Amino acid sequence: MSRSASARANRRGEPPPSPEPLPAPALDSHTHLDIVLGERPADDEHGEWATDEAVDAEIAAAAAVGVPRLVQVGVDVPSSRWSAALAARHPSVLAAVALHPNEAGAGKADGQALDAALAEIDRLAALPRVRAVGETGLDRFRTGPEGWAAQEASFRAHIRIAKARGVALVIHDRDAHEEILRVLEDEGAPEHTVFHCFSGDVAFAKACVERGFVLSFAGTLTFGNAGYLREAAALTPVDQLLVETDAPFLTPMPHRGRPNASRLVPHTVRALSEVTGVELTELCAGLTATAERVFGPWDTGSG
Repeated sequence: MSRSASARANRRGEPPPSPEPLPAPALDSHTHLDIVLGERPADDEHGEWATDEAVDAEIAAAAAVGVPRLVQVGVDVPSSRWSAALAARHPSVLAAVALHPNEAGAGKADGQALDAALAEIDRLAALPRVRAVGETGLDRFRTGPEGWAAQEASFRAHIRIAKARGVALVIHDRDAHEEILRVLEDEGAPEHTVFHCFSGDVAFAKACVERGFVLSFAGTLTFGNAGYLREAAALTPVDQLLVETDAPFLTPMPHRGRPNASRLVPHTVRALSEVTGVELTELCAGLTATAERVFGPWDTGSG
């Protein structure tokens, strides 16, 4: 891409060009295609969503660089419905459904409305290609103390849904490590529990690994100031590792500051290979095996 074309892409908010393909298939265990392709409606499920053609093109771009498996993640009822519908029609995609903790703690709905939203998440979690409840958890950064009780109540409800439906739990943990562990120990963690965009240090990583949890690393692993994350990843067994984008957020180096996309996963996978000392092809196979253990088969017909 030329310098001028790159500048135009920045102004349009387009993700950077695709990197060199991986030598073996890997995956993106956490993406928000609805946001990548156009900000989703805040509260109108009948609003304008990304077209099937745009979604298919984004999925194809990821597959072209060795990322044929995606987990599309909902953060509220409308986006969870959209995620479930996408997974139902696309063999490369599985879905996760939930109310994001900042949604739950924002005081947007009374108790009756929250109960109705959780009931819908429970209904969606029973669909065959919805394989996780998340992202749920606790966020002490964007939600103030007045919302913490509602966040925790929602988190507990999501844990129970995941266990009842026999699917994975995907956790959003921001500045709430010890509180997250406390709730998981109190409720009992599901068989498969994933810390999305793992943000802890070595001590917290050890605590999670000892409990059998899976740590998913995003583009933050590549940031210059993220030595603590690289140390955490280095001690995590391959069968407890996943990789993700959280697209369009957390874009890996060398494109930090640009919008993220699933086709940029190879940057993070290569960084993870360097950090862990696991050869790249072997690591791709390990990440895929972990993902299929946690989420079940994709049935993509590739890799």
